[in-house]
Amino acid sequence: MKEIPYGISNYEELIEENYYYVDKTNYIEKLEGLPQKRVMFLRPRKFGKTLFTSMLENYYDIKKEDKFEILFKETYIGKNPTKMKNSYYILRFNFSAIDTDNKENTIKGFRKEVASSIKFFVDNYGLDFYINDDDEAENILSNLFKAFYIQKRNEKIYVIIDEYDHFANELLGFKTEEFKNIISKNGKVRKWYEALKRGTESVVDRIFVTGVAPITLDSMTSGFNIIKDLTQDPRFNEMMGFTEEELIKIIESQEIDRKKQKELLPIMKENYDGYKFSKDAKTRLYNSNMCLYFLDGYTSFGKIPEELVDTNIASDYSKIGNMLRLCKNENRLDIIEKTVSGEAILTSLIRQFSPEKDEFEETEMVSMLYYLGYLTITGERLGKVELSIPNQAIREIYAEYFIKILEEDANLKIGESDDDEILEEIAIEGKIDKITNVLQKYLNNLSNRDYIKFDEKYVKLIFYCIVMNFRMFWVKSEMEIERNYPDILLIPKDLTKNYYSIMVEFKYLKKGEENRLKEKQKEARDQIERYSNLEEVKSLKNIRKYTVVTVVDKLYIEEI
Repeated sequence: MKEIPYGISNYEELIEENYYYVDKTNYIEKLEGLPQKRVMFLRPRKFGKTLFTSMLENYYDIKKEDKFEILFKETYIGKNPTKMKNSYYILRFNFSAIDTDNKENTIKGFRKEVASSIKFFVDNYGLDFYINDDDEAENILSNLFKAFYIQKRNEKIYVIIDEYDHFANELLGFKTEEFKNIISKNGKVRKWYEALKRGTESVVDRIFVTGVAPITLDSMTSGFNIIKDLTQDPRFNEMMGFTEEELIKIIESQEIDRKKQKELLPIMKENYDGYKFSKDAKTRLYNSNMCLYFLDGYTSFGKIPEELVDTNIASDYSKIGNMLRLCKNENRLDIIEKTVSGEAILTSLIRQFSPEKDEFEETEMVSMLYYLGYLTITGERLGKVELSIPNQAIREIYAEYFIKILEEDANLKIGESDDDEILEEIAIEGKIDKITNVLQKYLNNLSNRDYIKFDEKYVKLIFYCIVMNFRMFWVKSEMEIERNYPDILLIPKDLTKNYYSIMVEFKYLKKGEENRLKEKQKEARDQIERYSNLEEVKSLKNIRKYTVVTVVDKLYIEEI
């Protein structure tokens, strides 16, 4: 049985140490079939980009010819090799680990990565080349190409750049001016890409670039206008990430019995599936690293991981706040409210961002969220795409950020001990007194101007985001399930412990409508009774049901 390759991004190590490999080598043939030799491919963090580039490196490296059979015998490309296999000198850069504390450290880190990668290239292929420690990154690259041309006149270089934009994205999130300086017209990044472009006139034949967002594409393409962006090309939609078919094969490879497979797959689908990067693509994708984290935990300990999102991945995705701060305040809140409540955003996708802007408009912001993996394509209308949250794992991150914004606006902090008390009351007693007290505090502390936009959806959204932080419950909502469904349904993940389930139906009355309170309460009760006949609800042993009617900023709660 092959091991789950969680955390393994070196293709050679993965194959030689008998880890399971989801075969993506057929895309080598597809990439070679393109008329363009220099391509870019963007995907969210932790989507298998580094492993894919490592696979390319091992396939094309002229020094790995004697290992071709070992590394590729079980793959598509091993059985269908192209003429270009093992025919290039591989020059690889990875810009994911650059220190972005300040502008100086970022430039030094960029230069250090360039120098160290070129040193490895020189040592690996036995070239006669001296790296001047005082030289700039672009000069080191230019001089290398000159030396290579002299020493290996009839050979060609394949340049692979992994996470080309990582350090720039880090800066953009919290040091916008330093970001602009580094990627500006006279910045070091642009000069370096100009040197790379000059290399294509002599020794560089192919280039493959990965990253997350096209935020530095302006810098790159201004001096490097020879690259093809395949990010939204439907032919390459499944090149990274897992299809459901691929995921099922991994699960089956771990000798997990059929009954357990039927339990695991819906959980993984709800939390890791849903990504589509081209409006013309037919297949949705799972986040590959999240799936491997889940399966590694399950196969190691024989149970579903308590935390469904790896903390390493969550820390990357939780940087959503840094990016959203670039958006105008009213646009930011509108985007969050729409996405968390399940409303699709109709937009055009920006393919290239201007680095000179201080703030993003809504179209730019939602496009950035698409590239980062916080939103994905869920439909098409009027020549535009509809973007929505791809899965539950990302929805939890939005909910956490939404609560932080509310706490800032309401000048209110709900502590961890408060959360524990709320959770205990819900799970052990089936009561919602403490959580509705918190909801009441939010409503009381938010400014009067916020009440202008208050409605049933907004109150429900606050409640929803609070309970989303209670990881021991499945949180189901009409907001995310477009059918006849209760507003909020909390179901314990562990049904063996007799924890309570909770059903809540919300209604809202504006100022001046107070006399309709009883009418709204009856309406909510009738809906609760109707939802109680749903098979999913009827199957729950311990369940308590409530109606919550909000009149402006005051809550009226009834247990049904």
